[in-house]
Amino acid sequence: MSHAQPVTIAILGAGNRSLVYSEYARQHPDKMQVVAVADPDEIRRKKAAELFDIPPEACFENGEIFSRQPKMADAVINGTMDQLHVPTSIPVVEAGYHLLLEKPIAKSHEELATLVDASEKTDQILMICHILRHAPFYVAVQRIIAEGEIGRIMAIHTSENVGYDHMGESFVRGKWNRDEVCPMLLAKCCHDLDIICWLMSGSTPGRVSSFGSRMYFREENAPAGSGLKCLVDCEIESTCQYSARKNFIGNDLYSTHVWRDIEHITNLTDAQKIEHLKGDCPHGRCVWRCDNDVVDHQSVMIEFDGGAVATHEMVGGTAKACRNIHVRGTEGEIEGTMEDGRLVIRKPAADHEDLYQEKRVEVDSGGDMHGGGDLRLVADFVRVVRGEQPSASTTHLADSIYSHEIAYAADRAMRQGCVVSLGS
Repeated sequence: MSHAQPVTIAILGAGNRSLVYSEYARQHPDKMQVVAVADPDEIRRKKAAELFDIPPEACFENGEIFSRQPKMADAVINGTMDQLHVPTSIPVVEAGYHLLLEKPIAKSHEELATLVDASEKTDQILMICHILRHAPFYVAVQRIIAEGEIGRIMAIHTSENVGYDHMGESFVRGKWNRDEVCPMLLAKCCHDLDIICWLMSGSTPGRVSSFGSRMYFREENAPAGSGLKCLVDCEIESTCQYSARKNFIGNDLYSTHVWRDIEHITNLTDAQKIEHLKGDCPHGRCVWRCDNDVVDHQSVMIEFDGGAVATHEMVGGTAKACRNIHVRGTEGEIEGTMEDGRLVIRKPAADHEDLYQEKRVEVDSGGDMHGGGDLRLVADFVRVVRGEQPSASTTHLADSIYSHEIAYAADRAMRQGCVVSLGS
């Protein structure tokens, strides 16, 4: 396409993530424009139409109807729910659209293979929203490794500490609390597994083991005095850190999820929100008495060809929400926490009193909830669609397969108590 023209985008699923990515069009209208939307929810469909001045004839009730229309955009942002990613993406790709697909790609190996097969039959770009690749923190880590500063990688350790508020909102009370919707490791950590594979570029993961369980968020662990609903029958609500009042009233952090059923009410008051939490709202439930079955902690070990090993741990319910990384190489190591915006490079130094030397690297850690990666990802997608030079962070569908195959294998290894060879 002409570099002078902005890339035109259709939104498929007008929820939180699609609108976050589409914000790039509002900030850079000369580079991207949103021209169509498809969503079965009339409220969200109208909201997107108002935000981007989309005419009624370009608003559709679902992706199937949209895909049957004459082609009306260059590309699609697919932000539908996890279980809908593959069935909604295949018609879009077959209709000739480039695609930016929210993670995870697919819930199972079989679904993933179906999308890969459909994608390989077209020339369309299919990028996955592995946004951490675009966060300045991880870009800096990848650059240091690529430049050979710490030699060959021997071991990588990463961890994702899922804050207690997010854990309770999304994975205990919320719509990602069941394996049938999406397993916890795949839903939360395919980003982290992708980072590991990116840093190990050129090496292939071979064997995977994993341990984890739902240990804490169970009814037998409910504190004395707790009830079924925070604001109805709980005697300890005022001191509980998982209080629905403390977590959801007075902030908009989780508004798109918690108030989903009453978002048709304009100018929602705190009193209306509290009444909703007292009623059928799933977010008003006690976190120890929900219908959740996903793990609340899981550790994974991955062996790569050549002998390098990577480990990742997901722990839900931590005080500080953050992602950590520690990469050990043959000539040094890198360590840091993304949210702190700081990396430490250590190298052996036999003549130094500490026997090693440190260099601190300050990196941008802000911009959004993913370390500044959200809109940088979209900018990269736009460049690729325009035929311009992609960044080192660019990931196409084929680049994202290993992260998902590791997640599938890890869950199998955890359930069966075995080591799983990829491809077996």
